[in-house]
Amino acid sequence: MTCFTRRILPAVNAELAAASAATHRGDAAMAFNHLERAHVLGQASTVLHVRVHWHMFMWGLRQHSLREIFGQMLRLAGAATKTPFGLIPGGNTGGSNVSPVRPMPIPAELQRLIESARS
Repeated sequence: MTCFTRRILPAVNAELAAASAATHRGDAAMAFNHLERAHVLGQASTVLHVRVHWHMFMWGLRQHSLREIFGQMLRLAGAATKTPFGLIPGGNTGGSNVSPVRPMPIPAELQRLIESARS
């Protein structure tokens, strides 16, 4: 596990836990919002990037969203094969509602966590 992965892991885990809590409350939209935040935080780590896309895939299954299921299948393959080479679109939220290659602005609070994990 890289230093970045170890350092960003608590923040990613917190977002995944918040997604799980939202799911248990029946708030699918909030759950996906937390998954998107986890994606932004962990996408520079292959293991975390793949893990978050797996959670998004499972969200798609629970929501019976064919678009999300198939979109996440593509993104799982991309995360596993492209992340090790640094081929990630920074800030991309990871859902099938956005292009998998589109860079996006990173919210300030997430950017601070990422920068702290990199130093």
